Amino acid sequence: MPRDTLTGSRIRERRVMAGLKQSELAKRADISPSYLNLIEHNRRRIGGKLLIDIAHALGVEPASLTEGAETTLLATLREAATDTEMSEVEFARVEEFAGRFPGWAALLAESQRKVEALQRSVEALTDRLTHDPHLAASLHEMLSTVTAIRSAASILAEPGDIEPEWQRRFNRNIYEDSARLAETSRSLAQYLEEADSEASETNAPQDELDAVFLKHGFHLPALEVPEASVDPATDTLGAGLSPSAKWLLHTILTRYRADAGRMPLSECADTVAASGTDPLAFARRFGCDLASAMRRLAHLPDDLLPDPVGLAICDGSGVTTFRKPLPEFPLPRLGAGCALWPLYRALARPMMLHTEVMEQSARAAARHRAFAISQPTGPAQLGDDVLFESHMLIVPEPKRDTSERIREVGLTCRICPQVTCEARREPSIMVASAPRKL
Repeated sequence: MPRDTLTGSRIRERRVMAGLKQSELAKRADISPSYLNLIEHNRRRIGGKLLIDIAHALGVEPASLTEGAETTLLATLREAATDTEMSEVEFARVEEFAGRFPGWAALLAESQRKVEALQRSVEALTDRLTHDPHLAASLHEMLSTVTAIRSAASILAEPGDIEPEWQRRFNRNIYEDSARLAETSRSLAQYLEEADSEASETNAPQDELDAVFLKHGFHLPALEVPEASVDPATDTLGAGLSPSAKWLLHTILTRYRADAGRMPLSECADTVAASGTDPLAFARRFGCDLASAMRRLAHLPDDLLPDPVGLAICDGSGVTTFRKPLPEFPLPRLGAGCALWPLYRALARPMMLHTEVMEQSARAAARHRAFAISQPTGPAQLGDDVLFESHMLIVPEPKRDTSERIREVGLTCRICPQVTCEARREPSIMVASAPRKL
């Protein structure tokens, strides 16, 4: 069955038209609300039985979700114009443009989809290139082998006679190195071809952990009841994980259970209904610290929240230890995030709540409000330094006229197009050149 990168947008459109919540449609399709949210924001591809089940739940033909609609075309054109300095008058004429020149409009929309798909590919590949140990080792092996072959070949190419015995040795070395290079190349090609498989996404403990929480929508009903125990939950959720990933999972589940004990789900629902996703309201309501309130909000079921929320946690070195990304605000798999995020600035001013509206580069200018705070990881000890940990809650922010500063941020420097950023630590591969710091 044909499918394209905007099937999720059409599913969202049909769901809204039918008056269904994400949680209701997810339940009918037998998937988690978080996974449906990723599908609707075109962050997960969909086809086969799942597409048919969602179409059946919406009461439409599957073809209507894959063939497109006028509203989808207009939405794509508006996204393409978001990052330009187009006047409001021209921006408002998008429907006229699509009506008078449907062919050109479709071509522009297709180009926009390709740009977004390429950007996602670049983000994934640069992340793997930075943090994938197998890929780094394979590239190092290939470069070392090529250097050895070139060195032996250069000796043979030098003028003058070489003794037959040494010629045989150099030729044998070139042959053996060439065979090793071919084998390494085949292994690397096979590994890269499996990039979209589930196995290739879990090559580090943090990746395994992310896969567990994504599968369960970051909400674990087994730990919500008062008599819940962390050890059985770790064994169940951690089946098949590496020992390191299972240790990380146990640490996070211990926190989850403690937060759920202080903030019962029924009372959380009342607080959300009254105050939305404001972590300050949660902290006041339950008498807890802000970091606990942020974690609890991130682990609530999607049907309780007006909008999905994201969460990033890093230790004092800036390395990300927990991540719950949003479709329009992705987070790097391991460290190397944007230095302008409040997550890192909070480390410099502990115990102070930082809040800011952000727009992430090349993300159709989607706005998000961040709440960040750095807190000690444990009680103070006489004569010992205090270790700090920073939390950043990410909440979608509707676009509206405001005098509040909108901070332009990126994902990582390597793929950020803001060449004039003072916080840049390495050139971007998304632009032709980047300024050098002297």
